[in-house]
Amino acid sequence: MTMEKQAKVYLAVDLGATSGRVIAGVWSADKRELKLETVNRFSSPITRVDGKLHWDILGIYSSIKRGLKLAASTYGNRIESVGVDSWAVDYALIDANGAMLGNPFHYRDSRTEGMMDAVFNKVPEETIYRETGIQFLFINTIYQLYSEIVGNVGALQAARRILFIPDLISFWLSGSLHQERTVASTSQLLNPMTGKWSETLLERLDLLPGLFKEVVEPGTIVGSLKPEVQKETRLSDISVIAVAGHDTASAFVALPGNRKGFAVMSSGTWSLMGLELPEPQLGENALKDGFSNEIGYGNTVRFLKNICGMWLIEECRRHWTEAGRNYDYEAIVDLANGVPSMVSMIDPDAPDFAAPEHMPDAISAFCQRTGQKVPADDASLVRCVFDSLAMKYRYVFRKLEAYTDQSLEGLYVLGGGARNHLLNQMTADALGVPVVTGPSEATAVGNIAVQMISKGEIDSLESARDLVEESFLSKVFEPCDTGPYTDNEVRFSKLLDC
Repeated sequence: MTMEKQAKVYLAVDLGATSGRVIAGVWSADKRELKLETVNRFSSPITRVDGKLHWDILGIYSSIKRGLKLAASTYGNRIESVGVDSWAVDYALIDANGAMLGNPFHYRDSRTEGMMDAVFNKVPEETIYRETGIQFLFINTIYQLYSEIVGNVGALQAARRILFIPDLISFWLSGSLHQERTVASTSQLLNPMTGKWSETLLERLDLLPGLFKEVVEPGTIVGSLKPEVQKETRLSDISVIAVAGHDTASAFVALPGNRKGFAVMSSGTWSLMGLELPEPQLGENALKDGFSNEIGYGNTVRFLKNICGMWLIEECRRHWTEAGRNYDYEAIVDLANGVPSMVSMIDPDAPDFAAPEHMPDAISAFCQRTGQKVPADDASLVRCVFDSLAMKYRYVFRKLEAYTDQSLEGLYVLGGGARNHLLNQMTADALGVPVVTGPSEATAVGNIAVQMISKGEIDSLESARDLVEESFLSKVFEPCDTGPYTDNEVRFSKLLDC
């Protein structure tokens, strides 16, 4: 038997807001080597029906099963387990027979309009934050669910369980009804101090407590593949593991090493920048600054802030493609590199960019409204977005330093954004510290690492991070030109109040 055949394989189902993938982690224990092999990549389709925005979750599931079948034909009985991670906050309602009550809504659907104020009329903001420690975003599960109460939606009355997206896929694979803690913590309904659902919020918002059961810890083996899934995919009864179901929680597992004094940013459709802490921060300043306390693997807390990341560019690309101008991401970077910097900036998190019909027009309108030069072409618009993201990262990084009462030594960048060398260099310049990129497929790596811990292949989170450092190349971006970011700090801060 060859050494390759002796290698164990762990399958990561990694679902992003724009695309998903089934990725194999091939582990050679004698070499202490973990390699990633992409089995299947697919889009995460969104469908508008009667003016409502839904995920095509059945199409996504079909793509997942196709990936599992391909994995079975490639790796056979070497496959040990499978785990699922995804974006946060979205959910499916499940009835008493285990059937899904309608396709899950997309977090940017308009049904949450006005719901934050409606919830605040029932429960003060301060109480919600004290109970959950989560940043106030209109997309949060709490406001999605409350819209169903206000709308007297029948599905909610028929529901017996709420499953977040990774929980839903795991349920279809294994038959296990569970709610995993890291993704549950993003809902703004889970108490990070107790690790349980907030009885205060469930009661005061008339949310059916039966929907919310005891959450399971990341790394729990929840079952094995159902016989029908085995037959369809040609896999054996491999373990299904509730990994760190929130993709950012999985990404944080995949830090390259155990350096102290570094902030972390998961960079993709969203940029999530923060620190890994032992306890949540629930004070007034954290509330005012809009920081979240999300549960991480290994009894950690991800104290972080959501920043609208490459969503801005993704939406621009969509409209440019419709207009016949097709840019891949390499071309996008080239566009930004070819024009002057700091001509115009936006607040990436301004309400203007939450769900505009036409993102390029929304960016131009913001610049015009704030008395700046309107981007004249696609290249200028991309540069505006990149400059603005770097400045927002600087702003949030300084806030993190204030919370730790010390100067942070650097920033890890994980996820797809690790491949954007221009933006990473701009970020190093903006922050004035080294930026170290981890695996571009950090969520998949973290997903796989948790499976390996659960199956006894490695023994701890620290060992997992050492393994990541050994197995994947990192790139360091040293700060070169901090002047433009210092010079424009006051100007950018004024845009945050516009």
